Amino acid sequence: MLLDHLAVAGETLEEAAAHVEQALGISLQDGGKHEKFGTYNRLLGLADGLYLEAIAIDPSAPRPERTRWFDLDRFQGSPRLTNWICRVPNIEASLDVFPDGVGHPIDLTRGALRWRMAVPPSGRLPFDNLFPALIQWRGDLHPAQMLQDSGCRLRQLIVFHPEALELARLLGALDRVVFDSGPAAMRAEFETPHGLRVLE
Repeated sequence: MLLDHLAVAGETLEEAAAHVEQALGISLQDGGKHEKFGTYNRLLGLADGLYLEAIAIDPSAPRPERTRWFDLDRFQGSPRLTNWICRVPNIEASLDVFPDGVGHPIDLTRGALRWRMAVPPSGRLPFDNLFPALIQWRGDLHPAQMLQDSGCRLRQLIVFHPEALELARLLGALDRVVFDSGPAAMRAEFETPHGLRVLE
């Protein structure tokens, strides 16, 4: 399992994107729409094959037949870093070893991109939505390959949770991911052309 990307949610896409751009001092690129969930995004390419997305409900899209991913149906308040997504080689095998509530695989597409994502029926992941969402890319195409180099590199992602030790036990060692005890939240530290910047 490898860290794949980070998600920053907002009540609107403009708010989510502005939160990232103000924190990092870098403009995001256009992303696309996710028809199955009625959401859309803007993207930021990071070093080492990672990326970041600002995501929100698309007001022009019809309401989906199922609950939206990333708990966006219940999102309120200021834009913030809400989710982290990990890449796995076999999503069914990963789901077999993780606790209930991580979700069921859903086939998704956006343009030429093809992937499978584990999404819980409630839209909300375990550990107060701080368990990583699982993704399995299909084919060789990955969003990071399609994005401009922003000059930003993720230094570390800190996942805070009262049950941080249990999260760490379940997930094992992950490059650049640190678990710490505290109220449920995340903090990402980036090396940018403007120096060290923090996104929460």
